[in-house]
Amino acid sequence: MTKASEFFSAEERERIEAAVRAVELRTSGEIVPLVVDAAYTYPRAEIQGGGLLALAIAANLSWWQFDGSLWIFLAIFLLGYWPCRLLLRSCPPLLRLLLHPAEVDAEVGERAKTAFLDHGLHRTVDGTGILILICLFERRVQILADRGIHGTVTPDTWQKVADMVTVGIREGRTTEALCAAIAHCGDLLAEKFPPRADDRDELPNLIT
Repeated sequence: MTKASEFFSAEERERIEAAVRAVELRTSGEIVPLVVDAAYTYPRAEIQGGGLLALAIAANLSWWQFDGSLWIFLAIFLLGYWPCRLLLRSCPPLLRLLLHPAEVDAEVGERAKTAFLDHGLHRTVDGTGILILICLFERRVQILADRGIHGTVTPDTWQKVADMVTVGIREGRTTEALCAAIAHCGDLLAEKFPPRADDRDELPNLIT
């Protein structure tokens, strides 16, 4: 899986940052796209999945090759447990199969809240920070708006913008979709949050 730091090329980064700058000329809102490798490490799924995979391999090998020997079964299971865990860790598609969508949603939402605070989006003058969080492992996008904006745009509207980026990721056109989502955020905010006379760029235009 491509790392967040390498996800966008230099040209793509410039396109995204330019899209943010263009929007922030029209509104006092501060938009910050953030790309992370994963929202969480999901140790429970890794432990359970590694155990089940090692169990299946041990059961089949001991039955077919060693007449069902319990000692051989235990030896194969113990020797295979960590390699199976490492296999899941290194193969995101397999690990994703073990995750319940509700668990993924919860972890992505929690990561968005943590990132919002960690990167200072709650410190803008008028409370107009907007985080667009892209979690590569989960292939999920979460949008979080600060207090000044939260009550004026419905959660369903933000979800539609997030879905726009999610579809773009799945179709291999992440940069185009993200730039379109940023522009759409600008359209949502321009009327109610016009730029102030003393407006300045308070936050990064892209974090990877």
